[in-house]
Amino acid sequence: MFTFLLVVQAIIAAALVTVILMQRSEGGGLTSGGSPSGLMSARGAADFLTRATSVLAAMFVILSITLAVLAATRGGTSVDTSLERTAPVTQPVPQPGADDAALPGADAAAAANLAAPADNGVPLAR
Repeated sequence: MFTFLLVVQAIIAAALVTVILMQRSEGGGLTSGGSPSGLMSARGAADFLTRATSVLAAMFVILSITLAVLAATRGGTSVDTSLERTAPVTQPVPQPGADDAALPGADAAAAANLAAPADNGVPLAR
């Protein structure tokens, strides 16, 4: 349902852009210039392109609100965690004074180097 309404929204948006670009530029815009037979006259208000623009714009706004409500109340959606960073796997650091049997194949100097913190005594946040 949501995908269907999203496709309809895209079609309405394309039609709205097309209808707006097909209209004749009457000049003036927000300035005081422009012809007196502009949009506010009876002929200008009854113009097909003007009515089509207003209908398409109303449909676009209503469909936008509907899609927002559907997206907010949609259940079962999950957040994509494919780019989530994971903490690096660290091996436990042997405590000073631990026996050398905990480190197979390592001598006492290597065990002392492993036990010394690499960050000059600043504790790491875990």
